Amino acid sequence: MVDQYNVMILGSGGREHALAWKISQSPQCGHLYVAPGNAGTSDVAVNLDLDISDFGKIRESIDRCQIEYLIVGPEAPLVAGIYDYFLDHPVKVIGPSKAASVMEGSKAFANAFMEQYKIPTASSKNFTIDNIQEAYDFIDQQKSKIVLKADGLAAGKGVLILDDKAEAKVEIKKMLDGKFGDASATVVIEEFLDGLEFSVFVATDGEAYTLLPIAKDYKRIGEGDTGLNTGGMGAISPVPFVDDIMMEKVVTRIIEPTIKGLKNRQLDYKGFVFIGLINVGGEPYVIEYNCRLGDPETEVVLPRIESDLMDVIIAIHNGTLSETNIVTNPKTAATIMLVSGGYPEAYKKGKEIIIDQSESDSIFFHAGTIKKEYSTLTNGGRVIAVTSIRDNHTEAVQSSITAIENIHFEDMHYRKDIGFDL
Repeated sequence: MVDQYNVMILGSGGREHALAWKISQSPQCGHLYVAPGNAGTSDVAVNLDLDISDFGKIRESIDRCQIEYLIVGPEAPLVAGIYDYFLDHPVKVIGPSKAASVMEGSKAFANAFMEQYKIPTASSKNFTIDNIQEAYDFIDQQKSKIVLKADGLAAGKGVLILDDKAEAKVEIKKMLDGKFGDASATVVIEEFLDGLEFSVFVATDGEAYTLLPIAKDYKRIGEGDTGLNTGGMGAISPVPFVDDIMMEKVVTRIIEPTIKGLKNRQLDYKGFVFIGLINVGGEPYVIEYNCRLGDPETEVVLPRIESDLMDVIIAIHNGTLSETNIVTNPKTAATIMLVSGGYPEAYKKGKEIIIDQSESDSIFFHAGTIKKEYSTLTNGGRVIAVTSIRDNHTEAVQSSITAIENIHFEDMHYRKDIGFDL
């Protein structure tokens, strides 16, 4: 008889639906809950109407439902200290401590960390409203595009890459004046790195680590990577240009020093590290750290994992990751995100979604959806991620595009060119 554990996943997006979909397949999963979840998670788990920032109410539900594992999807509860909040409670939280989550919560902190442990990244400088003239002077010194990053959490939208120095000065003033709230009270100006981006996912128990499949996401709203940044319009896994030589560099120069640095600084980290990287002339550089799984990358990474994800979750807590192997499907997964018209700027919610999955072997991961009586309605900017697995990325993307023909809602938008640069 296999031991079973009651699991709660915190969050409401496509990442959380993918986690629920995968964990629900495990013989070690007892009762599965998602808080607050969405219309898709309700098909594989019980949704709990909870605010992810209300740790007291989450604790009450954990006690009532006898939850043994709490998997934290989004970054905000981690940065707010949900791991620390439950240190006096038997529930096992998968996610780093508040102190370790600053790796994502502050770009300036992450840059200082990388400098200390000689991890390759762009050169940078931090500015506040008090030294805005110095920021203007620094912008004038840049020889390429200007990269402005809000220091704190800005829901994936706090990065601007600009060609024009005058525009950069206008934008940094807006950021320092509160364009992204407290997140941009400090702005990091970074050296522009030109290359192809990719994402590496690591599970760690604080001592050992194991690699999950690699992915590449596409953040711009428009085809050909044009227009505004979004939370992600699609993703591919694996990434053709990331070969064994590149991965060896990533492991030795980035992953191992990162895990060692967390340990040396005594930062409690039992969870996932998502490292955003860029390949510059065959050399990997870190763009950012995230203290959780990425979205929409999770929607291509988890479908490629053939082994039991609960084995990884249990090993993260028990400190036995060094004994855990992840079996990966060698085929390619591609996901395309369907978004509301107007996203990432103003958009309307509450549009009815018509879905017919009967003829498709693609997986439909709900992101911004909600069930109301007998209908499924849009409830966010990113609505549904459609994932397909095929022999290569071109076939996988085409399969997802074909599957999208079975989904309809008013003013639906998506990119047909995911993987165009591969």
